[in-house]
Amino acid sequence: MRKQFAVIGLGRFGSSVAQTLSELGHDVLAIDSDDGAVQAVANFVTHAVQADAKDEETLRALGIRNFDVAIVAIGDDVQANILITLMLKEMGVKKVVAKAINALHGKVLERIGADKVIYPEKDMAVRLAHHLVSYNVMDFMELAEGYKVVELTTPTKYVGNTLSALNLRAKHGISVIAIKKKDRIVVAPGADDLIEENDILIVVGGDEAIAKIPE
Repeated sequence: MRKQFAVIGLGRFGSSVAQTLSELGHDVLAIDSDDGAVQAVANFVTHAVQADAKDEETLRALGIRNFDVAIVAIGDDVQANILITLMLKEMGVKKVVAKAINALHGKVLERIGADKVIYPEKDMAVRLAHHLVSYNVMDFMELAEGYKVVELTTPTKYVGNTLSALNLRAKHGISVIAIKKKDRIVVAPGADDLIEENDILIVVGGDEAIAKIPE
């Protein structure tokens, strides 16, 4: 379903979000006080506007309350970030996503009503650390504290075995929820599905269990 997004703050993070949302087929309003930043995204978003998002009347004139999601991507001005997040919530924007630069900033954003707080730098650092210490982990997504979904190259010990033979859930507390093969993706694989060399496994489990997955 096509949605309407407003992205406020067009630094590296904000412009990347705006471009990706646009490429996914959604309507994107991009806002920044810097004309250069606005011009840089103008060709790939629905509307790009140079404006001071700290001005409530400006936001109202842009029809901000009618957007499905507003993303406050300002990172270099914490005061503006917090003020704009608060105004968006008071205006009745359905969902406000705000970028935080540290935990204290994030707590403030949560307390004033941000629906989702993101930490781009922290998330990237954590992702990099996982790649560096776990050679077979390709990507991961945190589900809840202590649990994650991980995409990994097939451990050598798993190759040539069926899921039934490995019995990963009972023995190791992890579940294979999908297998990426050369020509297809097996979603919700069955007990008789064979794991082959070069398969990519999507598994879910606790942090400790995933840390013990062999290479």
